[in-house]
Amino acid sequence: MLLLTIGLILFLAIHSVSIIGEGWRDQMVEKLGEWPWKGLYAVVSILGFVLLVKGYALARQDPTLLYASPVWLRHGAIVLLLPVFPLILSAYLPGRIQAAAGHPMLVATQIWAFAHLLANGMLADVMLFGSLLAWAAIDQRSLSRRTARTIPMAPRSAANDAIAIIAGLGLYAGFLFGIHSWLIGVPIF
Repeated sequence: MLLLTIGLILFLAIHSVSIIGEGWRDQMVEKLGEWPWKGLYAVVSILGFVLLVKGYALARQDPTLLYASPVWLRHGAIVLLLPVFPLILSAYLPGRIQAAAGHPMLVATQIWAFAHLLANGMLADVMLFGSLLAWAAIDQRSLSRRTARTIPMAPRSAANDAIAIIAGLGLYAGFLFGIHSWLIGVPIF
């Protein structure tokens, strides 16, 4: 559980710099330069991610049950996950979905984390998905008071929504029928 905790702290701390200290972040970019700051950010993010993935895998080997989800709720979680990949893709494919969601990546993260909390009741699950859900909600709320940053994305197009939906549903189907089992080690069905 220690690796999971350290990984979550590192990953969420570096991703929370703009939430907590936007001025400090801007000072660091000015002091270090944009690319060295992005490099530091990437190294801490990757280290945190690797530790949380490894920690989560280890914690699942010695699980502590907090609650047991009924089977129907697990099926509901699968349905709830349907818009996640289209939302993620729409974050980089500007169109109506992006405009309606505001920040589709954060909306997708919240849906993804909430659905996983519905289906999984082990301590490690609650730590991982609960932390990411709380972080995404706080980050989304903080956007109204922060300076918007430019995010690399495709040019605005009417076709972007169709691309996000079709490709997103394709990814969703891929995860349902094999990628989740291969990547995470947990079959959905």
